[in-house]
Amino acid sequence: MKTPSTELRKFVAPEIVYGSGSRCLVGRYARNLGATRVLVVSDPGVILAGWLRDAVASLEQEGVRYHLFTDVSPNPRAQEVHQGVQVYQQEHCDGIIAVGGGSPMDCAKGIGIVLANKEDILSFEGVDRIARPIPPLVCVPTTAGSSADVSQFAIITDTERRLKVSIISKAIVPDISLVDYDTTRTLTPFLIACCGMDAFVHGIEAFVSNAHSRLTDVYALAAISLVWNNLAAAMESPLNETARCQLMEGSLEAGLAFSNTSLGAVHAMAHAMGGLIDNPHGEANALLVDHVVAFNYEAVPERFDLIAEKLGLEPTRLAPSKRKEALLSAIRQLKHSAGLALRLRDKGVSRSDIPFLARHALADPCMATNPRRMTLRDVEVLYEQAF
Repeated sequence: MKTPSTELRKFVAPEIVYGSGSRCLVGRYARNLGATRVLVVSDPGVILAGWLRDAVASLEQEGVRYHLFTDVSPNPRAQEVHQGVQVYQQEHCDGIIAVGGGSPMDCAKGIGIVLANKEDILSFEGVDRIARPIPPLVCVPTTAGSSADVSQFAIITDTERRLKVSIISKAIVPDISLVDYDTTRTLTPFLIACCGMDAFVHGIEAFVSNAHSRLTDVYALAAISLVWNNLAAAMESPLNETARCQLMEGSLEAGLAFSNTSLGAVHAMAHAMGGLIDNPHGEANALLVDHVVAFNYEAVPERFDLIAEKLGLEPTRLAPSKRKEALLSAIRQLKHSAGLALRLRDKGVSRSDIPFLARHALADPCMATNPRRMTLRDVEVLYEQAF
């Protein structure tokens, strides 16, 4: 029988430059990777916030030519990926820069996948289906949640099937991540809430994943603590530099964890919801997390108790029968303080949608690492509880 000390685990991550002003190094790192003309992938919100201007100025300073591709939706569509591929080819680019949240970064990864592998982006759904490495990719995250800048994941929406497709491969880990918490200054309280809950759930699901390791445990628990202790303060005062810095660090650490453990049922179910109703991903996670934790608790109670310790709950002082409810109460408290204590029906999901959602959630790659095996009926019941 194997013990944790003898199990083999791999850990992949990009080169990371963390700190205020790191976004202004994008030109230098693009040039270091040998790029001479890059496709800059972003979206209208990032342009409005002014962060794209900083990236472009850095490229110009380093003499790296560029072309902008900013037609990216909040949940990037497969057709947007293929439009980006056409622009890259037409402009004879040799590298990709992504500036934004998870959507531009996932779209940029998708563009790279198609460029290198010459097939429809949706054909890469699943784990380790990418044969050829993507072009050089530098990411500048402007939100504190998705962690796409350090992860093996790309999430692309298939509008025909109305679902989000998960693509997981170390081939799409970016080369460089420039993590600059200054970019969170322009986030609204709602976006801070959604991003923070995404990072929080990343930490939880990475810690209880059946593919966790001692190395990922360190990052996952740190992320949980950072989000728990700073989300409310950042929402209350978006200019609170300390809270924003801590949230960005929490997002980064959660990304390093889940990229190497995968996720679980919360994300599988949230992906199905996002494909159907196109809502913010962090919001979808918040709608589901307490219901999934309640289901999963009995599979790894000792690990959920360690999470509770990070939330300051002192589970060892509680009777075993009370520990689960204490943790659920704390998670619901965080949801409420973030303004995300909603139900599925509040977001336009109908009860008749549940079988559709459950089928797609059960087939999502993230479900493979959930700590407790689920049946189709189990997933339906969880959606019904959140309804």
